[in-house]
Amino acid sequence: MTTGRPASRARSADPPQEDGPLGARLADAVAAADAPDVVFALSRHGRRTVLSGGTAPPPPIPREDLRYEIGSAAKTFTGLLLARLIHTGPLSGGEPAVALLDGGRPTGPHPVTLAHLITHTSGLPALPPGFLRRALPAWHTNPYGRFPADRVVDAFLRHRPRHRPGTRWRYSNYGVAVLGHALAAATGTPWEDLLTGQVLHPLGLDGTTLRADGSGLDALGHGTDGRSPVPAFDAGGFQAAGAVRATPHDLLTFLEAHLDPAGAPPRLAAPLHEVRRPVLRRGIGHRHVHTTAWFSHPADGGPLYFHSGATLGQQAFLGFRPDTGTALAAVCTRRFRGHDPFLATAYGLLTEDQRARPGTDGVCRAGAGPH
Repeated sequence: MTTGRPASRARSADPPQEDGPLGARLADAVAAADAPDVVFALSRHGRRTVLSGGTAPPPPIPREDLRYEIGSAAKTFTGLLLARLIHTGPLSGGEPAVALLDGGRPTGPHPVTLAHLITHTSGLPALPPGFLRRALPAWHTNPYGRFPADRVVDAFLRHRPRHRPGTRWRYSNYGVAVLGHALAAATGTPWEDLLTGQVLHPLGLDGTTLRADGSGLDALGHGTDGRSPVPAFDAGGFQAAGAVRATPHDLLTFLEAHLDPAGAPPRLAAPLHEVRRPVLRRGIGHRHVHTTAWFSHPADGGPLYFHSGATLGQQAFLGFRPDTGTALAAVCTRRFRGHDPFLATAYGLLTEDQRARPGTDGVCRAGAGPH
């Protein structure tokens, strides 16, 4: 245990006796994932329950102590970083990205701002022009690694948005990647150092990195068959959009800080509050709510916040509910496949009615899957 918080652990899908219905539900979730390595880590009112299992033999290092690729869920770290930089004053969020990346270039009447990039309203496509052509030879092993930082920035400086920034929502790994480079340029600090110094270190996330390091602490990903090994994910120039890899306990620490900003380091308290604030609503009835870091859906007692992610060989789900004091981090080492139950199962666990007192279980309620 690295955080000093009370917790119960199991290194198989067998629930600890004292966890009762909660342990049984988590064990069912582990079994349903059908992946070589699976961890479901839940925090309720500060008490942690972490269950791990999988179809592969247990690795030498306990599954809950390995670092997992969280893919697009890394955008929640980027959103918090942006909120931190805005709160401390260097940035406002309204800066044109082009002015930061190429100060001599005219910005035009409707520039893409940092706020547009983090909210997926920049008008940029999901991936840069030319990405598929360069990535195709390594499509199953290292597609993003073939598009480094200079190509991401150059593609942005050459690109003209198809729609006026701020008028349409379109999910874009490309846009958040550009944001990372713009923040690095604005602060004169490499992205990895910026995120580490402003977010990871203040929260004590010592089990979180931005690349595999050969230490044996990184979980091995697998293809959709759950058997074929997949190389460690290389984010290339898309670090801000998906490079984070972390232990389940670090992910819970990250989520617990969102649940209780007042208990977080003072310099992050205001940014943690800020990333809960709705900035965009879309869909029928405006049900789909976005903040600068999270998707948000209504729940019985208040909003729930979540983000999922996937790489070539791993999947992750992060979510928290302030009304129930609950946070959930779920990871597995198998590539997403059609009708995959993993993310929907994790989302369903978070939507359960858990407003009971600490240490008790509420009533299970059905919920729609994440989008």
